[in-house]
Amino acid sequence: MKRYGTLAVLSLLSVSLAIPAMAQQTGEATYKAKCAMCHGPDGTGNTPVGKSMKLKSLKSPEDIKATDADLFRQTKNGVGKMQGYASKLTDAQIQDVVTYIRTLQK
Repeated sequence: MKRYGTLAVLSLLSVSLAIPAMAQQTGEATYKAKCAMCHGPDGTGNTPVGKSMKLKSLKSPEDIKATDADLFRQTKNGVGKMQGYASKLTDAQIQDVVTYIRTLQK
């Protein structure tokens, strides 16, 4: 009986560790499809569109200090010249993009 309990705990642990990795992969794909054309593959905004819109880097101190909720809200509703993605992405997709942006900031 104890063996099944250990197996259950190990299974739950492995699933909980895999979920962030899956979110990062999904967030990366969505970022590349929807965000990179302006923000660049590295998030610096060093693209023709990013330069013309005068985008600040996602690695800026302001974006690093921003909460995940702030980045989520900006992505969903838009900010400055950036359109909102509320009608184009699900909340889960937006959260995955925020998770991926955090990896770019490291």
